[in-house]
Amino acid sequence: MPRFEGVYVALVTPFTADYEVDYKRLGELCEWLISQGVHGLVPAGSLGEYATMTEEERARVVETVIAAAAGRVPVVAGSAAPSTKQAVAWVKHAKEAGAAGVMALPPINYRPLEHEVIAHYEAINEVGLPIIAYNNPHDYKVDLTPQLLALLSKLENIVAVKEFSGDIRRVHDILTYTDLEVMIGVDDLSMEGPLFGATGWISGVPNALPKEGVELFGLARQGKVKEATDLYRNLLPLFHFDASPQLVQSIKYMMELAGFPAGPTRPPRLPLPEADYEAIKHAYDLAVNRGRVQPAT
Repeated sequence: MPRFEGVYVALVTPFTADYEVDYKRLGELCEWLISQGVHGLVPAGSLGEYATMTEEERARVVETVIAAAAGRVPVVAGSAAPSTKQAVAWVKHAKEAGAAGVMALPPINYRPLEHEVIAHYEAINEVGLPIIAYNNPHDYKVDLTPQLLALLSKLENIVAVKEFSGDIRRVHDILTYTDLEVMIGVDDLSMEGPLFGATGWISGVPNALPKEGVELFGLARQGKVKEATDLYRNLLPLFHFDASPQLVQSIKYMMELAGFPAGPTRPPRLPLPEADYEAIKHAYDLAVNRGRVQPAT
């Protein structure tokens, strides 16, 4: 059985109008997502705006999500940080707080050599918490290729990879060269991924559309191609926004449209141009009019 199976939501962090973390709303978001059938929660990732938080805020966000989940679904905490020492500290915090695992990027501040990437993960591995290695070669300088993942998979606690390259061929190669679980990391491969062996999906748009995300992933895992395709094509225009650098603003706006607002984004992320919001609303309205999106309220 896969350790991290199903739809894990990479949580947004709700903020108040004056940019304070809204911990109450965060707990309500967790409760709503669990009630809609999601299989796991991932706080303090890029979508959660971890880089804008103080250490105290970030720790409390992780603790709030673990408390809200109350053992009903696993919580996998993001551990990205400028140094290996800091990343290890966040993994230790996640373990002490009761997380089921961590999502771990390679070194993020510069283009490291292969032995530096391996040493970074070796240090995180020593904490003793299950690790989902996070491959995002678009936003960071390291590409965790299937060959590099084959080396990393020798570390006992690296059990899965969040694959964000956008290349579906990576799923096949990772499954060929390693024994890692593959979790699709980009929403607009959320049908193809499970059709070809991904057992999990660390998702963005399901912050706003959890029920639909769970339904889609389940249909694809079951090989129900026609049913999955009908739903996927309806949601795909929204999913494309997850692959944009402005994914946080876009998904928070989708949440507003869905009746579950989560506040603004923190600077340097600012409101999008009006044309972008119009495009998101158009895609959302098309999905609603086709009867495949249910509002939160």
